[in-house]
Amino acid sequence: MLYYAVVFFIVALVAGLLGFTGIVAGAVEIIRILFVFFVILFVVSLIIGLKQRRR
Repeated sequence: MLYYAVVFFIVALVAGLLGFTGIVAGAVEIIRILFVFFVILFVVSLIIGLKQRRR
């Protein structure tokens, strides 16, 4: 589960980098939405992974 959180985080960083630097000018809004979505998934997965690890 933590593996997927790291993968989501890396994809979110790449999507954010592409969207915020203007490389993909036509898809900036889509990239920003995906960035926020993957960051939220990363945080949720991280919290769930840490809770399961404690048990």
